[in-house]
Amino acid sequence: MKHLAAAIALAVALPVTPVYAQETQATQPDWVETSNAYTEKLIAFEAQFFPEGASQSGYEEYDGRTFDISADRDERYLAGATALKGEFEAAMARETNPYVKQDLAILIDSLDRSILSTQLGEQYLLDFDTLPQTVFYTIGAILSDQTVENRRGSALALLKNYAGTNGGTPYTEQAKQRFDESRGEGKLGPYRVEVEESIAKTPTFIAGLRDLFEKYEIDGAEQSLDALERQFTDYGEWTRTTVLPAARTEARLPEELYALALRNVGIDIDPREAMSQARRGFYETRAQMEALAPQIAEARGWTDTDYGAVMTRLKQEKIPNDQIEAFYRDVNRQIEEKIAANDIVSVPDTELQMRVATVAESAAQPAPHMRPPRLVGNTGEQGVFVLTTGNPTASAEDAYDDFNYAAAAWTLSAHEARPGHEMQFDALVKQGVSLARMLYAFNSVNVEGWALYAEAEMLPFEPIEGQFVAQQLRLLREARAFLDPALNLGMITREEAERVLREDVRLSPGMTKQELDRYQFNAPGQAGAYYYGFRKLTDLRVETELALGERFDEKAFNDFLLSQGIIPLELIAQAVREEFVPVRLAGG
Repeated sequence: MKHLAAAIALAVALPVTPVYAQETQATQPDWVETSNAYTEKLIAFEAQFFPEGASQSGYEEYDGRTFDISADRDERYLAGATALKGEFEAAMARETNPYVKQDLAILIDSLDRSILSTQLGEQYLLDFDTLPQTVFYTIGAILSDQTVENRRGSALALLKNYAGTNGGTPYTEQAKQRFDESRGEGKLGPYRVEVEESIAKTPTFIAGLRDLFEKYEIDGAEQSLDALERQFTDYGEWTRTTVLPAARTEARLPEELYALALRNVGIDIDPREAMSQARRGFYETRAQMEALAPQIAEARGWTDTDYGAVMTRLKQEKIPNDQIEAFYRDVNRQIEEKIAANDIVSVPDTELQMRVATVAESAAQPAPHMRPPRLVGNTGEQGVFVLTTGNPTASAEDAYDDFNYAAAAWTLSAHEARPGHEMQFDALVKQGVSLARMLYAFNSVNVEGWALYAEAEMLPFEPIEGQFVAQQLRLLREARAFLDPALNLGMITREEAERVLREDVRLSPGMTKQELDRYQFNAPGQAGAYYYGFRKLTDLRVETELALGERFDEKAFNDFLLSQGIIPLELIAQAVREEFVPVRLAGG
């Protein structure tokens, strides 16, 4: 069901006109009401097929409702999406406000990609879903400290719908039927490695669901949890006997699907040009690591000054699992102090939310990450920096040593917490933008571009060991930007890509495998968005410095970037050129 998820995912806006200056909810311009009326039509339409997405965005009326898995779903989706696109195109022709027209372009582009995603999925792919992980994610979004207490009870309705204990057909049986009905000449099955890993992780997600219902004291779940455990166990066996024989042994997908993946994450240049840019950056960053390594070795009294050896020694300085949250809280406190002392950006006056991941969360996403707050109807919920202690389902030979050591805490915090993702979502919730911009305009390029830019902003103020790891993680983002397309275009082998990640970037076996799986089947195309977005933002930064000269103010510039919300960087660049720069030149 990956193509349906992609079809209704949050989307990238088309660059039409500059974004309006920041407005509060109380002072929103009149055009926002017009724009929101159009966007609400799209939200309501898509919620018929994927109500969990609307619920997670903050629309409480969809709490407890589960996605459409019926046989004619895609046919109905395509008909409705095509009709709605036509309605928006007609509105585009008659609307005169440039911001409304821009938001309509955002919605039309989202529908275009949703339609194409569904069509290509039907054309090329067998319809298989890693259902236990899907269910864990959706229930986990409701059973969360980030969700207000009065909404958590809807998790029981979700559970009963998935398990069929409300009188419906269990989702596992419906998923089996969809897989069988999707069979056809020339169709590609899921990648074999992905299928095998989904089977192995099933017990972890079952246990994780039980833990969630127990933690949040949701009564009446035991019977449905028992039923779901039996169903997932059976689904795992069915996957082994039915799906695995139909799985493909080659990860690479048709180029049409990869091109759509790039478009969905916001990469709008030829992948070969993106590869060329990234290779140049990779060379430069590696040279910087080679320059820093001897300085660290000398300060520590280490005889081996090679950057790989220095990285190995730093990784040995492990943070004990029971101390990791306290350690990161101290690092984040120091980062906030450095932000304030050096006038880098305005920090929220709220306390940063942080916790250690559960076992099931670590299995689903082993790297530290930010869980955003709901965007619509937010009543004070904040994003949460989730710390992980490794992948509990990884074998001994695939162990991780990439995150839980002292030197890594600095740049990981700058990326995920402050001034990175946490501040992005804090600004987005507070600024009161139109629904089109809030729910459909952001993509990986602008989201991750800011987070890498935030890392670079903090790099000069970190200890030298933190600077070294910041460079290593930038090296990883540059490697991603040429390895992902090279693998998906058939230009290199997995073994060749593995050598770069292990020998040059110095990743652990587990992280190397996670990266390669990400490029090849978990999220093809997405990994290159980080470096591409970073390059676009840093280019805009230098352009603005040149335009303003001594009138350039770093804090004002960064605050302005955040005030624009998570929208395509082309629109942010237009806002900087047409709003920020003229105001600063005029003495504002």
